[in-house]
Amino acid sequence: MSQSISTAQVIDEAGRRRTFAVISHPDAGKSTLTEALALHARAINSAGAVHGKGDRRGVTSDWMELERERGISVTSAALQFGYRERVMNLVDTPGHADFSEDTYRVLSAVDCAIMLVDAAKGLEEQTRKLFAVCRHRGVPVITFINKWDRRGRESLALLDDIQNVLGITPVPQVWPVGPAGNFRGIVQASDTEHMVRYTKEPGGTRVALEEVLDSAQAAEQEGDLWQEALEELELALDSGPGYDQEAFENGKITPVFFGAALTNIGVKLLLDAVVELAPAPGPRPLDGGGSREVTEDFSGVVFKIQANMDPAHRDRIAFVRVCSGVFERGMNVTRAASGRSFATKYASTVFGAERTVVDTAYPGDVVGLINASALRVGDTLYTGRKATFPPLPAFAPEYFAVARPKDISRSKQFRRGVSQLDEEGVVQVLVSDRRGDQAPVMAAVGPMQFDVVLHRMEHEFSSPITLDRLSYKLARVTDPDGQAELAKARLTDAEVLTRRSDDALLALFADKWHLSAFQRAKPDIRLDPLIATAD
Repeated sequence: MSQSISTAQVIDEAGRRRTFAVISHPDAGKSTLTEALALHARAINSAGAVHGKGDRRGVTSDWMELERERGISVTSAALQFGYRERVMNLVDTPGHADFSEDTYRVLSAVDCAIMLVDAAKGLEEQTRKLFAVCRHRGVPVITFINKWDRRGRESLALLDDIQNVLGITPVPQVWPVGPAGNFRGIVQASDTEHMVRYTKEPGGTRVALEEVLDSAQAAEQEGDLWQEALEELELALDSGPGYDQEAFENGKITPVFFGAALTNIGVKLLLDAVVELAPAPGPRPLDGGGSREVTEDFSGVVFKIQANMDPAHRDRIAFVRVCSGVFERGMNVTRAASGRSFATKYASTVFGAERTVVDTAYPGDVVGLINASALRVGDTLYTGRKATFPPLPAFAPEYFAVARPKDISRSKQFRRGVSQLDEEGVVQVLVSDRRGDQAPVMAAVGPMQFDVVLHRMEHEFSSPITLDRLSYKLARVTDPDGQAELAKARLTDAEVLTRRSDDALLALFADKWHLSAFQRAKPDIRLDPLIATAD
């Protein structure tokens, strides 16, 4: 640690940080909420989302051309902004289920998550899976029930689902006045003598105007809706244990907010809650036991690698979550995996596609290391006492395709592009003796990952490719004995490939029945799942 920065200063700076992500099912409004939060913090002047995906402008965090074309987020990006004397690090996540693996990596880098729930659709499949990942990683969750300005389900029924489906107790911090589709305003659980009414801005591009009514005014102007809101809030609070910070941080309760991100209603209260409730960076568990305290020498974890964020420079950024100590640009850090050190000459904070050179960063901050070509996703960086954080497990792929260049004269660009996509974790790249390096197998969690591969190989690496789908659906980790047994069996519905990034051997099977048949025939052969998270 720099002699000019004291331990007390590190503690103070870490205490000012709030590092969080937004998780949701596709189309729940995640990117819209991301921009609404930045808008309320005055980090941007106008939100980039308008009604409908067809005419939607690209939001600040959606920089990739493919994202703008599809109107969804397929990568993660980091936004840093100040709010109420805090440094807010909002790490955006992919908005489609096919990119769950990228979202998992992001959740390894945050201290809190906002779970976005569609008022009409409730708890959808992807939301449930991502909540399970948060629970597995010990990430506390704040719930925001979105789109209350549209027709939807009853508020109490949504709370019941959170309790019964997720097994976590919802504790409302605000309550909507009026049912979904007739959103009249908000009453806070801590102040039931006032109602906040909102006036929408056209298109939701600016912060909605607020008007505070006392209980008498609310009763006069809203009639039964005001009284019903108070009664429902009282019922919801009486049925639970009430808010407790320790219970929140331990994942036993989730504070609940209602609003409409597109029109910026209720977003400020949510942002205030992140400041007041989300935990600051704390000790981080180490692989093999023990932890790294925030006051120790610098350490960080690489949770995302992305190339070509700036098409003019064709560079590559490794996103590093600072876990302890102080990061100073130009410092020499050690990569735990290799034991080699390198200088961090080019470092930036990132706001969407915009970059600002960073000289100093503290626990909770996200730093982009530019053109640090040796780094891989999951790497630990440190100075001083050696630190190695637990590795990020890979999701089990379910889609496989052989990649071949359309133009063999561009084989150099093909190899460079495949290597880059593998290092970034866009797909898992597998190779086999049967096909060789010139025809690697792309393994994906969802088929849209293949769309990203096709787009980037053509537009960024100037090597258009073909993807020939394979019939495999299951992957298991095996060893040389398993490889040999599968080769002896000469199964047409199974084969073993090497994962390029870590040399792991993956046995691929057509379906669960073929896998079960092989396991019955060879019960002693290693066939382990790829991931250690809950479903």
